[in-house]
Amino acid sequence: MSNDTPIAAQNNPLLLCEGLPPFDQIEAEHVLPAITQLLTELEQDLQTLEAEVQPTWTGLVEPLEQLGDRLSWSWGIIGHLMGVKNSPELREAYEAGQPKVVEFINRLSQSRPIYEAYKQLQQSPDWSQLDPAQQRIVESAIRDAELSGVGLTGEAKERFNQIQLELANLSTQFSNHVLDATKAFNILLTNPKEVAGLPPSLLSLAAQAARSVGEKDSTPEHGPWLMTLDIPCFGPFMQHSQRRDLREKLYRAYISRASEGEFDNTDIIDRILELRKEEAKLLGFTTYAEASLASKMAPTVSAVETLQEQLRQASFDQATAELDTLKTFAQEQESEEDSDLKHWDVSFWAERQREAKFDITDEQLRPYFPLPQVLDGLFNLINRLFGVMVTAADGQAPVWQEDVRYFQVANEQGEPIAHFYLDPYSRPAEKRGGAWMDECLGRAKFHRGDTVKTRLPVAYLICNQTPPVDGKPSLMTFREVETLFHEFGHGLQHMLTQVDYAGAAGINNVEWDAVELPSQFMENWCYDRQTLMGMAKHYETGESLPEEYYQKLLAARTYMSGSAMLRQLHFGMVDMELHHNYEPGGSEQVKQVRDRIAKTTTVLPPLPEDSFLCSFGHIFAGGYSAGYYSYKWAEVLSADAFSAFEEAGLENDAAIRETGRRFRDTVLALGGSQHPMEVFKSFRGREPSTDALLRHSGLKPQIL
Repeated sequence: MSNDTPIAAQNNPLLLCEGLPPFDQIEAEHVLPAITQLLTELEQDLQTLEAEVQPTWTGLVEPLEQLGDRLSWSWGIIGHLMGVKNSPELREAYEAGQPKVVEFINRLSQSRPIYEAYKQLQQSPDWSQLDPAQQRIVESAIRDAELSGVGLTGEAKERFNQIQLELANLSTQFSNHVLDATKAFNILLTNPKEVAGLPPSLLSLAAQAARSVGEKDSTPEHGPWLMTLDIPCFGPFMQHSQRRDLREKLYRAYISRASEGEFDNTDIIDRILELRKEEAKLLGFTTYAEASLASKMAPTVSAVETLQEQLRQASFDQATAELDTLKTFAQEQESEEDSDLKHWDVSFWAERQREAKFDITDEQLRPYFPLPQVLDGLFNLINRLFGVMVTAADGQAPVWQEDVRYFQVANEQGEPIAHFYLDPYSRPAEKRGGAWMDECLGRAKFHRGDTVKTRLPVAYLICNQTPPVDGKPSLMTFREVETLFHEFGHGLQHMLTQVDYAGAAGINNVEWDAVELPSQFMENWCYDRQTLMGMAKHYETGESLPEEYYQKLLAARTYMSGSAMLRQLHFGMVDMELHHNYEPGGSEQVKQVRDRIAKTTTVLPPLPEDSFLCSFGHIFAGGYSAGYYSYKWAEVLSADAFSAFEEAGLENDAAIRETGRRFRDTVLALGGSQHPMEVFKSFRGREPSTDALLRHSGLKPQIL
């Protein structure tokens, strides 16, 4: 294997292949030359390895990890920038490089010499000398090779690789279309009557957006105000705008994103589903869902459907009752829409009812959740639970945008064990929506001559929350606080891993439907008294959140929970139906499938023009295809895990610390070195139960 740094690395930062990414040096023009040269070198290394491969850990797994590490370093940075600093130049370079990368990944994953060496290692006397984590890595590598078409030959192999390439291109197109369609729509409001009911935070955000497009005199008080489909704008607008006509206009635009014109994803969806089904059949599966579950925790499609149906039965009647109550509430207010509540009315009246019922609003809470204070509270919790300390390390790493922060994580002895970037704010012109955690560097031990070096993990934590406006810090909605805690949970599994093998460190080799366990677990702590009261302090006065607000927040926790549960189940069941039972080119179209599923998973049927699938990036441009159910599957695990802390006593610091260390040493430390069911049982002492999830959701366990 070549360890020499190529000469071109002196002037192409994407060829360094180690250390923190030099974001201050990377340009779109570096992408194609770097990927072309890197893949040429990796192909040579792979050929050498294939010719000399030894069916041993050091002769097979370690050199493969080094090879994969170089590719994931360079291509990972490029993919990251596509998500957070998208531009026409970067897109063009990415789309030119992607086919080359896909071709090489297919070549690597379908290497017969490598596959046979893995099989020989599994059957060799050395097998018993490997520890369980190493054995699991080898077993996963064999399975993944088989799922990547290593057993295919001739025309079947050629066709499989064509499908992989086309799917990668379609996924990128889908994501770009959603970003462009979201960015393309906006409304400039000039009359104060058009912004009636909107909170000051949204008016400030909308005025700032207006200034960014040339309305230099815009102010929060006098406008004009630019309204967009970006969530920090769209969400509050739907909740607070008293102008029903404008709510309708934004709602219809939102649900029809990327469904017409130059950004239309309709044909892309059909083609993706068609190709996935063909790919699954080439691998010997009946459906794509079966192929997807071959590497997941859920044993069968039937097991997924059983869980989803149990939760649907537990939530449907409650969701129906919630909508009826909302209609009654609207009628009592003698509103113009009281007799015919529409989709664009639900968020507005749900917010009014929540205010009336619990006497609390997002806008009342926002001043108590400035981002710096929330981070302090989050870091104090992490120290309390897991004994690690988070400190600012800004300036120690180049960043891709001026608002990005960099932090260090240290153990109880003060030794650095990980780092992470935090990119918190919405930037709709260049950054895709949603929130996510991604790997920058994974934990691994490398042998360099006689020395062994441990590379510390580094995470990307990306949110899209309300940015600082008019000299104020980012004042977060409570949902944005939950989102930050959620993504930090993913980050903890990546950063607190104790596995030294790259193939099973952190989130690597963790079954997809178990990956949400730490993230959803962390959301529960947003309601913990000590955690919440410790971080909720008014950004101007430093005053703690009033006790009455805390009690109202707790009371409102399960407000509309049946509707929220049903919404997630709707997404998951549509996803599974499309990937398991749907026949591309058959008598039923994709939209008809969604509408059919909606009859039992929505209480307000979708509008005829509702094309939400055209912007459903999770399953058409992300990793959740035939896997969206994972959120609920893992939420069963996470709720049950949190209930261990409830049983220990949330006010009992010693017990919480002890339980937290156990969670750290199992769920967070073991990564993909063991099956997630074994990891869960190591923490909880038993298999998971749905009881805690139903209890936390305010639903009745006895229905099951």
